[in-house]
Amino acid sequence: MSLMLASVNSLHEAQLVYRLNVDIIDLKQPEQGALGALSIIEVAEIVRKLKPDAQLSATVGDLPMQADVLSQAVKAMASTGVDFVKIGFFPDGDWPSCIAALSALAKQDYRLIAVLFADTGTDFSITKTLAKAGFHGVMLDTMHKKMGSLTGFRSLPELQSFVETARSNSLLTGLAGSLSLTDVPLLSALKADYLGFRGALCKQSCRTSELDEVRICQIRELLKLQQDCLSAA
Repeated sequence: MSLMLASVNSLHEAQLVYRLNVDIIDLKQPEQGALGALSIIEVAEIVRKLKPDAQLSATVGDLPMQADVLSQAVKAMASTGVDFVKIGFFPDGDWPSCIAALSALAKQDYRLIAVLFADTGTDFSITKTLAKAGFHGVMLDTMHKKMGSLTGFRSLPELQSFVETARSNSLLTGLAGSLSLTDVPLLSALKADYLGFRGALCKQSCRTSELDEVRICQIRELLKLQQDCLSAA
């Protein structure tokens, strides 16, 4: 059954979704790209305010696939005390050396989440390599937020295969990418560990707008309903 991840860009937003019982609070800055990062100072403040009760993840930003750049960013973000650090695997760059460098951090108990992009033709078989490297989880997202949702780029059988492959390799699994209320019933059935939202939680469904409490509650309640239905089946 899928939990709910909500992306927030400030302490105020983090406190709002925490109050509404969102399962995972994801710290990012949507105005800075697909995985735009908040500053270390901002993230550290949110951690101080919400830990140990909240479960927090944070992105390191839309960074180039360079081993030294990613390693430094991950170390800095992990130092804030977040539970998970998310790293985007963008097209091009030296993926093998990046995975090797991040594997060294994973062996030091850094809980790393690799973010793959459904709209860039990523081969899902990379999940096996990530598992061997010690990553804690893998998430499927979209890089180009204005070009449609996750389900527009990959079919349900493909998404099911992604979830099953990740799970068979003992990886935490997540699905995100311009998801809407109507995506919840379809994707809940795939039983990823969590579904991630930003735009659907905002006013006018604009990911850079402020959060809308009504929208957050709608998705939270629908996810709970789907969980109850799957449990009863």
